Amino acid sequence: SYCIVPYVRGRERSREPEDIIAEIECLVKDGVVEVMLLGQNVNSYGKNLENPISFTELLRRVEKIEGLKRIRFMTSHPKDLSDELIEYLGESKKVCKQMHLPLQSGSDRLLQKMNRHYTKEGYLELVRKIRKAVPDIALSTDIIVGFPGETEEDFAQTMDVVKKVEYDSAFTFIYSKRTGTPAAAMEEQVDEAVVKERFDRLLAKVQEIAAKKAAEDVGKVEEVLVEEINDHDATLVTGRTSKNYLVHFKGDKSLIGSIVDVKLCESKGFYYIGELA
Repeated sequence: SYCIVPYVRGRERSREPEDIIAEIECLVKDGVVEVMLLGQNVNSYGKNLENPISFTELLRRVEKIEGLKRIRFMTSHPKDLSDELIEYLGESKKVCKQMHLPLQSGSDRLLQKMNRHYTKEGYLELVRKIRKAVPDIALSTDIIVGFPGETEEDFAQTMDVVKKVEYDSAFTFIYSKRTGTPAAAMEEQVDEAVVKERFDRLLAKVQEIAAKKAAEDVGKVEEVLVEEINDHDATLVTGRTSKNYLVHFKGDKSLIGSIVDVKLCESKGFYYIGELA
């Protein structure tokens, strides 16, 4: 009810699995080792094809591509995240240990107004299942503050989810009207000063939890895909762990595109300083 993208882009369309596989195979031949499968809602993939296929089945096929080392995907909508997909996450050798699972609000009342088709408890149950399948998975989310009609109690429900889930990172937004969406015409637009104060409280909590989560991995050796020479220091390279954390460590351009073992020496909250193990 608040996002203009579905109105602008129209109904979701699924690409044929054969086309996706062929494209990834070409990329791998060019040296690509990680791909991101991107969709407005990847969980609904394949339902409208002539020969329907589940998103989990697509992942299984992608996993079989020789030379491909890592698979990421987003966005996974909580309303139709299947047990099949969650189970597969626990089995897969190539899907990264990271999932983006947008919450938007912890209030059932607002979730209904947002047209999200899940509840707070349903969302928390999904998180429990995901963590059972992949105990060390990194979870990220999207949260909107100040949706029309949001009360302090609604906001408290959102904060409750944030504390219970303990996200590794969160994209936090102040609600803004999108002309043409139902939410833009809703009454009870929340006072700007109230929204800002709530947003600051949320951001502080998110950052506090993220710093704590990142600190837990200090001292561990992780596989890092090296992406580039560091922007600020040419003696360093920058890469990402399976959990999608940035790591900066001593290295040169010969490492770009390779996956190397790196010891995480120091956490800076959203990134690490490391050294080759």
